[in-house]
Amino acid sequence: MKTIRQFLFADDVIQLVIRLALLGLLVVWTFLIIQPFVPILTWSAVLAVAFYPAFSWLAKALGGRPRIAATILALVMLGIVIGPAAWLGVGAIEGIRDIASQIGTGDLVLQSAPEQIRSWPLIGPQLFDIWTLAYTNVRAVLREVTPYLKPLAGFMLSFAGSAGIGTLQFLLSVLVAGFLFPYGPQLAGAIRSFLRRIVPEQSEHFMELSGATIRAVSQGVIGVAIIQALLAGIGFKLAAIPSAGLLAIIVLLLSIVQIGAAIVLIPVVIWIWMTKDVTWALPLTVFLVAVGLLDNILKPLVMGRGLTTPTLVILIGVIGGTLAHGIIGLFIGPIILAVAWELTAAWIHIERVSPVPDVMADR
Repeated sequence: MKTIRQFLFADDVIQLVIRLALLGLLVVWTFLIIQPFVPILTWSAVLAVAFYPAFSWLAKALGGRPRIAATILALVMLGIVIGPAAWLGVGAIEGIRDIASQIGTGDLVLQSAPEQIRSWPLIGPQLFDIWTLAYTNVRAVLREVTPYLKPLAGFMLSFAGSAGIGTLQFLLSVLVAGFLFPYGPQLAGAIRSFLRRIVPEQSEHFMELSGATIRAVSQGVIGVAIIQALLAGIGFKLAAIPSAGLLAIIVLLLSIVQIGAAIVLIPVVIWIWMTKDVTWALPLTVFLVAVGLLDNILKPLVMGRGLTTPTLVILIGVIGGTLAHGIIGLFIGPIILAVAWELTAAWIHIERVSPVPDVMADR
């Protein structure tokens, strides 16, 4: 009987190993199949969560027609992606390719000091001398450094070449988000049920925290940065600034990582006053100053709560997301890391405040 029991136990172990191996194979195979679509599905889910309040309001305004509301909202988002975002992206790609070609050929140069600076009262001659000295020194440094920057040129060209795929991913994400809008309650219920199996006591809290973090980062950080970059790009184009699209993308990056657009806008305003007359320089300066202050106005209005995610986490999300998924990763990276950070912080807080059982009392 003992031998029979041992044989049966060994047979159960073998069956369990086979089942686990098949399950693992199924999971790995499924991941390999959906891996190309992970960025699209992730960004679609982010868009659906971020714009669901607008969808709900629009559906009620249309008399309870969720499909029509989803179609209208998807068309509006497609118009934004195809119109101003595509225009901004094309300008950025041209600027990146131009700089990459200059690095590759070793012809990377900076602009010398304009002669009209000499005529400025008080600070004109001194500023011209400082600019000329800096230009001469930086030019000499660039001659030495440019050969070592050639690998960077290849990365920049590769990044610019992936812009077309990124644009297609954006379009598909918007279309998928349009399909997800009407099924929001069912999807939320499925996620809630999944969380109940993992964290049964905190499933509702984690669900609300995830949704609030996605909306805070996507609307208050990513959304405001996109608006600021688009408006800055319009101002740069009106001022006829070289590589206006690339500068707008830099404004986008600086806004996302919470550094601010002033690093780009201040030199641009100085350049405008050096090259334009007062009738053009004054309104463009007022417009760009308003663009620079826009995030201080919109963020308190858009974000329902203060963003507690550290700037370093957002920065790592931007860099890691871009390296992993290209242009679309620039947006989903900080959102995913912010959600992971907030959930981890909430879980650690819950663990700290939970009462520790007194083992000695039980004895």
